[in-house]
Amino acid sequence: MLAVPGDHEGPRPGPLTSGEPVRTGPRGIDAGHLLEQLLPMARQLMTECGVDTLRAVAVGAAGLATLGDELRAALPSALERELGVRRLALAADAVTAYTGALGPRPGAVLAAGTGMIAVGTDLVSWRRADGWGHLLGDCGGGAWIGRAGLEAAVRAFDGRPGGSSALLARAEEMFGPMPSLPGKLYPRTDRPAVLASFAPEVAACAASDPVASGVLRTAARHMAESAAAVCPDADEALIACTGGLFKMGDPLLVPLREELAEQLPYAKLVPAAGDPLHGAELIAIDLAGDRLALPRDERMLYVVTE
Repeated sequence: MLAVPGDHEGPRPGPLTSGEPVRTGPRGIDAGHLLEQLLPMARQLMTECGVDTLRAVAVGAAGLATLGDELRAALPSALERELGVRRLALAADAVTAYTGALGPRPGAVLAAGTGMIAVGTDLVSWRRADGWGHLLGDCGGGAWIGRAGLEAAVRAFDGRPGGSSALLARAEEMFGPMPSLPGKLYPRTDRPAVLASFAPEVAACAASDPVASGVLRTAARHMAESAAAVCPDADEALIACTGGLFKMGDPLLVPLREELAEQLPYAKLVPAAGDPLHGAELIAIDLAGDRLALPRDERMLYVVTE
């Protein structure tokens, strides 16, 4: 996300997208590939805004904490050379999600879509929980819910305990006969997204099917545990939820509110003020105005100033 705060007349142009995921390589996120996509869009926005240089840029990147070495090494000099950027913030996508949802206030944010991560801060340091991907974690996220729902479907197909005939019917309607499911799932490179595509079917069955309802209750418990692991122990701590998974509505939100109230009785659940894109813009604007109050951290919020 690029921000040009206060330097042009009229409304800001809308966001641009490349439609192509940035590659990863031996050093993590490929800085060259990111720049190939970012620079043309940045120049277009600058032209539309009537500016020659940018005071500040915030880049929100999935995987920055563990795959961001090349970005931290290459982007500051490249963006200064190409766009005149003197102040740069490289933020983990969980940080932009947090900032969009709560701004510079202490608390915790659950960001859930295909995956799931919790991030929290006391405005001194960052804490994160889960976000380990669908093989090691992301417990309670879309892929996790979809996998649990499909497991209940295959259990019903086998005649094993814990199965759900309702989820079996939904799975066969969506993927075809159960014996063909492994061949349709395992070879895919986008397995998390395929699993997550079944999560809405679990939510649709939850009102009448105790197995589906139990999957969502367990997902809510996992998410509340992650929130409790990162939320600061302070009376003014806030909790917000952001991400596409929460569009499932009450089948997930009702048990999540109950689990959060049990595990974090001192924290206040509030609606997310904005999305991660809004969070990146807020970071850039505050960085340009020299008032960034969020804690700086090499892996979570890496800041370079002139």
